[in-house]
Amino acid sequence: MKYQIAPSLLSADFTRLSMAVRIAEEGGAGRLHLDVMDGHFVPNLTFGPMLVEAVSRMTDLPLDVHLMIEKPERYIDQFAKAGASYISVHYEAVTHLNRVIHQIKDLGVRAGVALNPHTPVEVLTDVLYTLDFVLIMSVNPGFGGQKFIHQTYSKLKRMQQLFDATGYTPEVEIDGGVGLSNIQQLSGYGVRVFVAGSAVYGSEDPVRSMRDMYSLLH
Repeated sequence: MKYQIAPSLLSADFTRLSMAVRIAEEGGAGRLHLDVMDGHFVPNLTFGPMLVEAVSRMTDLPLDVHLMIEKPERYIDQFAKAGASYISVHYEAVTHLNRVIHQIKDLGVRAGVALNPHTPVEVLTDVLYTLDFVLIMSVNPGFGGQKFIHQTYSKLKRMQQLFDATGYTPEVEIDGGVGLSNIQQLSGYGVRVFVAGSAVYGSEDPVRSMRDMYSLLH
């Protein structure tokens, strides 16, 4: 599949988690996005490897685990064992980035680096060759339901310029404020994976919302 929508379980009803997973499957999700927050790197606290493992038993969809935590290297092994297919760490939270990327890849998991809205894409120049994907935050991390930061478009353009300059083209994923109003435009800026939380689980018909978003992607 050229494009993938990755429903964010952060926006789902956790008392009906299996239903949220089925909605994602019926809507054609390419993967499930799970936001792990520690209350330190971001001002919110979510869940750990046990929930990731529980979700992995509910579905065959790849699990995209986004670690919004300090010193993620302490927990990467646990999330890999829990069933993560993709793990992203934040550039802003890691001291030895190259080492952590290889830690993820050595576990047979696809490795990504997430960038906060204020972090320039150029910081990835020396690790780009090691990455499977780059996760661009189009809101400040920590809470669902935020508005898309318009400056993200110019950031995505610089990302493509960096790819052209280096010859390396990891997959581009975007997270924050993605929905029917901007998904088509974002695809024109090289985005291939769209994390959608409120746009899916906050809608009256989540499956239809996902299918409508896919219909805008060509």
